[in-house]
Amino acid sequence: MSELLATFIFFFAVIDPIGTVPVFISVTNHYEEKVKRKIAFQATFVSALILIFFVVAGELVLNAINIPLSAFQIAGGIILFLFALTMIFGESKPEEELKMAGNANETAIFPLAVPSIASPGAILAAVLMTENNRYNLFEQVQTSLMILAVLLVVLVLMLLATWVHRFIGNGGASIVSRVMGMILAAMAVSNVLAGIKDYFAI
Repeated sequence: MSELLATFIFFFAVIDPIGTVPVFISVTNHYEEKVKRKIAFQATFVSALILIFFVVAGELVLNAINIPLSAFQIAGGIILFLFALTMIFGESKPEEELKMAGNANETAIFPLAVPSIASPGAILAAVLMTENNRYNLFEQVQTSLMILAVLLVVLVLMLLATWVHRFIGNGGASIVSRVMGMILAAMAVSNVLAGIKDYFAI
């Protein structure tokens, strides 16, 4: 149970559901409630397809181009760490992606599904947390279910976006993003150390 909770928290930090709320509000500002709900469901569905695809095929793609997963784990950990630093010290997720939304077509695909929900960090995490040599099929299914659980949280928050944003405000979303960034940074360092250990054990 504790491992499932840790996996859920990990993907919660990477995907950052609360940080998605201001982005959703911005890109759906001129739509009716019915259209907003449709966009929320579509964005969640597309994000789920992307992340589950990388759970299933991510490692196969790496093997096809002869990249050891340990090297990908180290690179992924470094990228996740840099991503976490931008959440902590730089512009938070809502601030950064609201700028994208201002110049983009108001669609569920961009910037909602990508890069807000199925972010590069989330894609890397999906591959690293389902490595065939480290996790059996049952554990990979559990990880996939935790990803879907986080996406369910994303969907619920988008459906309740107006109320949530009124409650926490832009400042609250920014604070949550930075806290999630700290958690993600620690997990990224752990991934790098594990990757280095695996690489030199080969």
